[in-house]
Amino acid sequence: MEIAECLILMKMGLRTVTFGKVADTLSRKKVVEFETGTKLAKVLTTLDLTALGVGSTLGVGIYVLAGDVAKNNAGPAVTVSFFIAAVTSILAGLCYAEFGARVPKAGSAYVYSYVCIGELFAFIIGWNLILEYLIGSATVVKALFLYLDELSNNVMSQFFQENIPIEAGGELGQYADIFSLGLSLLFAVAIALGAKESSLVNNIFTLVNLLVVLTVIISGLWKAKASNWSIPPEEVPPDSGNGGFAPFGIKGVIQGAARCFFAFIGFDCIATAGEEAKTPHKSIPISVVTSLLIVFFSYFGISTILTMMLPYFEQHEKAPLTHIYDVVGWPALKYVVSVGAICGLFSSLLGAMFPLPRIIYAMASDGLLFKALAIVHPKFQTPFMGTLLAGSIAGCLACIFDVDKLANMMSIGTLLAYSMVAACVLILRYAVDESEKKFEDKEELTGKMYFKQLFNRKSQFPTRLTSSLVSWLVLAFFSVSFIFSGLITGFEKDLENAEPWLISILCILAVVLVIVLFIVSWQPKSSVQLTFSVPLVPWIPGVSILVNVYLMTTLPAHTWEYYAYWMLIGFVIYFTYGIWNSTERKIRKTPETKNEPSADDIKENHT
Repeated sequence: MEIAECLILMKMGLRTVTFGKVADTLSRKKVVEFETGTKLAKVLTTLDLTALGVGSTLGVGIYVLAGDVAKNNAGPAVTVSFFIAAVTSILAGLCYAEFGARVPKAGSAYVYSYVCIGELFAFIIGWNLILEYLIGSATVVKALFLYLDELSNNVMSQFFQENIPIEAGGELGQYADIFSLGLSLLFAVAIALGAKESSLVNNIFTLVNLLVVLTVIISGLWKAKASNWSIPPEEVPPDSGNGGFAPFGIKGVIQGAARCFFAFIGFDCIATAGEEAKTPHKSIPISVVTSLLIVFFSYFGISTILTMMLPYFEQHEKAPLTHIYDVVGWPALKYVVSVGAICGLFSSLLGAMFPLPRIIYAMASDGLLFKALAIVHPKFQTPFMGTLLAGSIAGCLACIFDVDKLANMMSIGTLLAYSMVAACVLILRYAVDESEKKFEDKEELTGKMYFKQLFNRKSQFPTRLTSSLVSWLVLAFFSVSFIFSGLITGFEKDLENAEPWLISILCILAVVLVIVLFIVSWQPKSSVQLTFSVPLVPWIPGVSILVNVYLMTTLPAHTWEYYAYWMLIGFVIYFTYGIWNSTERKIRKTPETKNEPSADDIKENHT
């Protein structure tokens, strides 16, 4: 194709996606200007961010999950399960804290991966986060409807069932839930009216929720019995384990920890509000770690009191606290628990809906989504259009879908985002310092040079070679982690039977994972000074990646099928709109005239 023909096609808007264009998106990174202003109002304090994280994470699960895991998985050792889950969550939280201190911009893991890895991967992460918060918002608003409906003796559901039934079946619900749609729109409008105002409401809900949790823990001390942690096997009913502290063994504790881990999901919403924080470099790290600690102590306290007040096999799976108060003869406290549950659901809804328009705003501002979604209201200083659109879609999902069947999809996006942030921390920690890049030798890197560097422990400063080697090692660690985790989840029964072939392969893969982290640790680190940095690099990010990948492989197959459909929609948007309207792409274009194509465009379309 001649250059003149290329110019005509580009003026007509007919563009083709070539391999070179896709390859360019893999290396096209976002340059963050920290000194430039923001259209969003910087009004959030450390307390606001901490309350946002606690409110988003500490939802109604605290009133349900502890009893369920105690009865079916871990027994009194549910406290250990929560501890393991909290430790692994804090590992991910530390990585978020460092990146939040590095890049205090709206968009969370999306911006982190854009700065560190490249545009295409950043779009994938951002699209995953949109999925997470959309379904998260729909799930919470539906749970709030069901809880209020239960308190009103199912009046609302019966009305909808009789007047607005849905006969399609499948993934759709039994009726159109207009209440959830209206409530979602109401919350979207409230959030659009201002970050400070909505965060103040969230602070109140979170405070009430924590006060109720504290009331439950203190009141439970009067009925706690340490003997419920050491029940002899002969007093345990069939199919309820062997009694004692860990009636289902180590396996039950680990399975319980995997379930408890999902109870800590939500703290990443703190990072999405970084651009609206007054002092993001300090506030984000403090808020992430503090919120996770508060959530852990809340779960730990509730699970301890539950299992001490009543034997683990007598716990109620869906309403353990109200059941216990009926057993011990304190029915009045059931209403206190109901107040806490409602406040917890309201704060969870705010925590799920608050970051969603921020991610949409960040992606639209970068040109990867439609520019109209990046409009900031001049008075309220919030992403107005993105907020209303997000609330409308979440409300429609809650209105017509059976969101329980879609709930696992949000876990994929979250876990992948956690993993990518940990990987970004590793790559940036071993990256070449900006001040040293101009002195870098631009010679081509060869396989022999990589092989020598694997065992070179004398390098003092990061170079293009060492930085590239770490990137490849991180990719290798990801790949081996998926194989390792897939074998554990795919051959669970063989693992229980200690099949020699499986144990041998897992041991080999475990050694490979350790060796990869050792080689990474031998490479020289960046000398950039940070206000907060993850300790014990590369071990903490490495363990975080492995745990997240393992949890991803435990999700059911149909969840991955739905996830594939969602990603297909995202790729259509990106390759038909985002790749051509990317702000970073326009920055790279020759700025002489707006109508002339860039050198890259001419080169890629020239044959």
